[in-house]
Amino acid sequence: MFKYVLKRILIAIPLLFGISLLTFILIQITPGNFFDTLKLDPQVSPQTIAHYEKLYYLDKPLLQQYLHWLKNLLHFNLGYSFYYNAPVSEIISSRLFNTFILALSAMLATWLIAIPLGIVMAVRRNRFIDKFLSIISFISLSVPSFFLAIILLYFASKFGGLPLGGMQSANFDQMSFVGKFLDVARHLVIPTVVISIGSIAGLQRIMRGNLLEVLRKQYILAARAKGLPESRVIYKHALRNAINPLVTIFGYHLSGLLSGAALIEIICSWPGIGSVMLTAVRAKDLYLVMASMLMGGVLLFLGNLLADILLAWVDPRIRYD
Repeated sequence: MFKYVLKRILIAIPLLFGISLLTFILIQITPGNFFDTLKLDPQVSPQTIAHYEKLYYLDKPLLQQYLHWLKNLLHFNLGYSFYYNAPVSEIISSRLFNTFILALSAMLATWLIAIPLGIVMAVRRNRFIDKFLSIISFISLSVPSFFLAIILLYFASKFGGLPLGGMQSANFDQMSFVGKFLDVARHLVIPTVVISIGSIAGLQRIMRGNLLEVLRKQYILAARAKGLPESRVIYKHALRNAINPLVTIFGYHLSGLLSGAALIEIICSWPGIGSVMLTAVRAKDLYLVMASMLMGGVLLFLGNLLADILLAWVDPRIRYD
């Protein structure tokens, strides 16, 4: 396993460099840049713009600009955000934890709800609970997440009980530790529900289909013929094999932590990194876009690697030579 992980890391390094170079080229060859907007501002002199372009090598050829960014990256310098007028590392560090809280909350809600529901649907196949949950899942998959967020915010404003946005209340600093925890939890309810509702619907149907397929296998029939309890047949023998494809999906969920909540963060005014990434792309904030791309690529690599490791741990038949 150690050799396999080391091999994956060595393969990932040139891939990340290739992705970063392609992203850099695509940003630079598209019409316009951040300084074109500044040129329209009469309060910003052409000398100031020329100074910043020279300072950050933006007046140099494209390859030289990329090598300058790469050199800074090797020294753990992510560059400077022109839009936010601050170092990229400060912007990301101030918001990354907020996105992590929201993404972790949505992931826990998705997996802790979807897996049991999928098992119930498979065990109670074609019964009322299976048909009812199937209808609910189809509706959940059909409703756009932004529309659901707006509906929930409307009901929250109508009936109260839940905050209408943000991450903290106005008197957050005066609260006790338990009060702060409960306050953040209340603010998490609406964005967590919105992000996880569609994932729950899709994941429970995958779990249902996988478990039904495994329950038709010959070894399940043999286990039942031996007189094993039905709960042991399902949870010890069938579930371990049915869960394998979901481990791979878990890796992809992990890689989408940053980008998956961007729109919901904007609608719910959640101070996360997703809204920063969207703003950076719209403003063509070069170094902030590159840092966001790099984090997304690293998460994609880590998610897939973790899925492979978990798959080998869950299924003893899988070995990486």
